[in-house]
Amino acid sequence: MTKVELYELIRREHFEHGKSIRGISRNRGIHRRMVRQAVLSSIPPPRKVFSRPTPVSTAGIRGVIDGWLSADRSAPRKQRHTARRIYHRLRNELGFGGSEVTVRRYVRLRRRELGFSGAAFVPQAYAPGEQGEVDWYEAYVDFPAGRELVQFFVMRSCYSADEFHRGFSNQTQQAFLEGHVEGVSYFGGVFHGLRYDNLTVAVKKILKGRRREETDRFVALRSHYLFTSSFCLPGLEGAHEKGGVENTVGRFRRSHLVPVPAFRDYDELNRYLLARCREDHERRLPGRIKTVGEMCAEEAGLLLPLPDQPFPTAEVGDGGVDSKGLVPVKTNRYSVPIRFAGRSVEVRVHAGRVEFVHGGKVVAAHARLTGRFGIRVTLDHYLELLKIKPGAFKGSLALFQARQSGAWPPLYDRLWEELKERFGESEGTRQLVEVLMLNRHADPEAVAQAIAEAFACGCCDGGAIAVLLRRRVSGQDAITPPLSDLGRLRMYDRPAGDVRHYDALLAQPGVS
Repeated sequence: MTKVELYELIRREHFEHGKSIRGISRNRGIHRRMVRQAVLSSIPPPRKVFSRPTPVSTAGIRGVIDGWLSADRSAPRKQRHTARRIYHRLRNELGFGGSEVTVRRYVRLRRRELGFSGAAFVPQAYAPGEQGEVDWYEAYVDFPAGRELVQFFVMRSCYSADEFHRGFSNQTQQAFLEGHVEGVSYFGGVFHGLRYDNLTVAVKKILKGRRREETDRFVALRSHYLFTSSFCLPGLEGAHEKGGVENTVGRFRRSHLVPVPAFRDYDELNRYLLARCREDHERRLPGRIKTVGEMCAEEAGLLLPLPDQPFPTAEVGDGGVDSKGLVPVKTNRYSVPIRFAGRSVEVRVHAGRVEFVHGGKVVAAHARLTGRFGIRVTLDHYLELLKIKPGAFKGSLALFQARQSGAWPPLYDRLWEELKERFGESEGTRQLVEVLMLNRHADPEAVAQAIAEAFACGCCDGGAIAVLLRRRVSGQDAITPPLSDLGRLRMYDRPAGDVRHYDALLAQPGVS
């Protein structure tokens, strides 16, 4: 029985049944003072809290603590006193004999009185489509190559709390721009204003107050979509100016990236993120009647319209192709078809890939390397040269990387050995190169099936594999007779006849 319930029983017995205070006290086994309190009020009086004097209560100790806390106002943020540090200093320097708990209690109280307990904030309200916030955060993701720290771009609506998340390998300027292009496409329009941290991809220099010297690419992005930008104050104080997106980061990471997720590549990761963003439309924020999706639908018609063309995010430049078919891009090198050696190609650098263009056509594309001084090559780019120089095939970097990436099936090794045994090292390698060239015009799976069929027929020959592939592509398997290995007929080969003596007869006078 709670005290309030006991008070109710006492009041009923006194007022409804006319029992005396003494009688109720005797029957209930409680003090008459409690009975009188219940008669006077149905609400029990608050419990008295007795404070005992502690060592911190002395004026000298309180003055020392207050002095240290006041001095912290001008100290660096990460070099201020904690309650534990104050306790250790009191104990070591002044011989303090009290407990750490009493020191913590007093420090917490004094910090609140001195205004150290945290900043105060003014609640904000936003009109639909008025304001959005942009930020970056990090989280680990498992890929086939191992665990990687992924950089996540997030754009959030201040009105609907709808969010867009996209993962990148690095916080490059191309990733920043691509995040915006994908973000406004996700929302179906552009917020009238976007708020940022002082990101180096957008801000070249922080000037006095709120003024910033911005990068040319960011200004071009803003001009393309016609939104306004604002930047938070530097440091921790500025982080509180976009608390919505800061809280979003923690919630999204805990909800959708715990435990550490695993994906095949960034495309699969970003498909997962997009699905989770749409799934969160069913959320309902505390104090709101409508869901995030319903408020997002209200906001969609009030956003700035998207331009006819998205902003060109690629960094475009020219690159010279060296004698090895490699083009330097920033601190790495990438291969292009060897026929472009000694020429110049156009380079388009995206967040996750690098493209090479010649004559208005993309002639090569690679996943962008994230480190420094790396080389990424494609075996197909060197096939014409390897056909001329078959001896370079075995030790080529292109073959090494093809094996590492899984683009070199074991079936090709078996084919290579068979071709070398039958035609010799050089000719066997040339025929292997011709088979590899078939992948340019046919599905690699169909080429592999043609190789397997050649082994089954016993005709391990580059020309035979090409015939089998054409049959498979044209669908003539059922009407074309199967191939047989003509090599078995070699036992009937005879050397060609020597007709040089006929030439000698023809050379005599009078013979025509």
